[in-house]
Amino acid sequence: MRVSMTPPHARAERRGVLQHAVDTAAVCTGLDPEVFFRADREAGADWRPRRDDALRVCAGCPARTACAELALRDGEGRADEDDMVRAGLTGPQLAAQRVLQADRLAVAVAADRDAEGARLDALTTQLLRTAVKNPDRSGGHRAGDRAQAAQNQLVRELGAQVRQIRAARRARGGWGAAA
Repeated sequence: MRVSMTPPHARAERRGVLQHAVDTAAVCTGLDPEVFFRADREAGADWRPRRDDALRVCAGCPARTACAELALRDGEGRADEDDMVRAGLTGPQLAAQRVLQADRLAVAVAADRDAEGARLDALTTQLLRTAVKNPDRSGGHRAGDRAQAAQNQLVRELGAQVRQIRAARRARGGWGAAA
């Protein structure tokens, strides 16, 4: 997979590909996330140099375009508050881009959610079929034990994927960690 994306390429990708690009290539990984956010009641004179440092961190990042696309899809940034930096853009710049690209972003967000829902349905179906399947024991006791262990591992992996997707969907829906 390409990590450094052009804006048209990032716009065409699904959320998972974009997130993977950010997770694997962002230069801000390991930095304190607070570097990119203005503290409550922080004076503009204190924030501006920090904001400029954050913008410099983003400037050479190979995941910048993917990060910007995710920020736009997630609705980050407000027009009336200079309180964050993401993908080399300030909050007002992100808000302005969201307005300019509103129609495209609505289609992209809907496609992300549809693809995710379809993936969740497919994984859930596969999990249920795998969990109730009787492992092949025709090769004897040892072969049957290996088949059962492989089936159990697959059930755990599928369950983890289902939980991950559900948690992400719940978080986006505002359910919070307790849900």
